[in-house]
Amino acid sequence: MELSLDSAFAVFDAHDSGCVSYGVEVSGRRWFVKTANTQRSRRSLLRAARFHAAVRHPAIVRPEHILDGPTLVYPWHDGSVLNHATTNGSDRSALHRFQQLPLRDVEAAIDTILDAHLTITAAGYVAVDLYDGCFLYDFDARRLRLIDLDEYRPGPFTLDTDRLPGSRRYMAPEEFVRGAVIDRHTTVYTLGRTIHHLLDSAPGWRGSHHQQQVAVRATTTTPADRYPDVAALVAAWRTTLPNP
Repeated sequence: MELSLDSAFAVFDAHDSGCVSYGVEVSGRRWFVKTANTQRSRRSLLRAARFHAAVRHPAIVRPEHILDGPTLVYPWHDGSVLNHATTNGSDRSALHRFQQLPLRDVEAAIDTILDAHLTITAAGYVAVDLYDGCFLYDFDARRLRLIDLDEYRPGPFTLDTDRLPGSRRYMAPEEFVRGAVIDRHTTVYTLGRTIHHLLDSAPGWRGSHHQQQVAVRATTTTPADRYPDVAALVAAWRTTLPNP
């Protein structure tokens, strides 16, 4: 495959991850190519390759080719990242647009994220660095996909640094404590923040009181006070949804 950066129709290089990504068209098909420019980003992409080898879900965009470097080659999907975060700041215009969609569409997108994490946790992985920059939304098709899950790791594990990578708006308290255990309770917290952010809006909370209660319990400071696992969180969330 000829995947030269010189022939890219889109380039994404203003990131602090050390990765350079770009879109390229080959024989009439578009691809999203992700390369590593630093040792840290190489470790991240190797971690991503292991994650995608272990986890498959229709909503998770996974690489079709893994080349030396490593270079991960994903199918290109149209859509808008809800938080386009760069070294120059964050553009959340797509998130604000998403928060104005009909409530059923927002609930469906949240349910997709939660359902994917049932598969992720069943494979023994915990969420790391999940935030609205991982949510690619196709406003025409009303379809959400998950991207850039490069930092997901087998768990539980003990944090051996001062903090994990990620957005403070989504991170659990234990992700900032060296020696803390990062496990299913941490993933529950992150998903609770996801529910909160996607059902929130400039005018205020759009969800039901029951949905707010689910988000509040999922994001309790003490891990043991949260839902015991992702399956319990998803079950509680689904009791809040209207009948089809």
